Amino acid sequence: MRKIIAIGESVLDTVFEGGQPVKALVGGRIANAAAIAADMGVPCAMVSECGADRVGDLIVDYLTRHHVDVSAIDRYTNGTTALSAMFDGGQTLVNYGVYPDNRFDVIWPRIDENDIVIFGSSYAIDVPQRERLYELVTYAAERKAIIIYLPGFQHGINRRITYVMPAILENLETAQLVIAHDRDLHDIFPGEGAQEAFANHVEFYCNHYLHIHSNLAVTRFTAGGGEHSYPATAGGEGNLLGWQAGFTAGVACGLLQHGVTHDTLDTIGGDTWQAIVGTAQQIATQCALGENCLPADQAERYRALLSEAMNADDER
Repeated sequence: MRKIIAIGESVLDTVFEGGQPVKALVGGRIANAAAIAADMGVPCAMVSECGADRVGDLIVDYLTRHHVDVSAIDRYTNGTTALSAMFDGGQTLVNYGVYPDNRFDVIWPRIDENDIVIFGSSYAIDVPQRERLYELVTYAAERKAIIIYLPGFQHGINRRITYVMPAILENLETAQLVIAHDRDLHDIFPGEGAQEAFANHVEFYCNHYLHIHSNLAVTRFTAGGGEHSYPATAGGEGNLLGWQAGFTAGVACGLLQHGVTHDTLDTIGGDTWQAIVGTAQQIATQCALGENCLPADQAERYRALLSEAMNADDER
């Protein structure tokens, strides 16, 4: 059976309101996308790192409860797990964490043809972990996995974009599908809209781009001039992390449900894309309202749909 491999950071977000901590959640759209996809019954592995401490236990326990394979998470002992304090609705971040010198010393998961690999976040641009991450992603591309790149990173963290731009462009070249939000574009390509950024930067490297607008409508850009819009669904606007995690998981699971492979991604039609994006938007809204995960009854419904489709695909 095909599977999803998610590669990204493991962090615990603490949300502050009025100067007081109000809740703590496992952060990162990639980690949460892995949990959502696994809840829907897709075999899913998380490739990451966190300390062998109580905070790391919280993250790993969360992923395990949601049926994610955590055997490729490096539990280092010479350091502490990353914490992110979030103020002003996530606009202001203060990060904590102590990392060992030998970063991202992970055990590679098995990757087979037509598996789906999701990667991004700061791991995809920051040294030293980028070198090992990119080696794994390149291997996955050679194995003819479908590579999905999320070029965004924590909003509110100032970066020297010119310094990390070569890594971003290299990541775009490796990917078959890119998913990004308005805020990601603002951070990476300031002053450019979705169409302009695709034409000037993404299209040269990658044929498919799903752009999430600030109102959560989605536009799909395809190399050669294709552009298709999908209106926003109601709800979920207050939890962007949950929405993006659900949308990412929904797109990946939709590719599996519709039997899209490495070799057929460039040939699927508009009706199939409509079904994939529309369902992903519905999943995203439910995850945003449910604090980054699907309600149990909805997860069960999608699990049944995916199981039937993927089993039929295996038989073919």
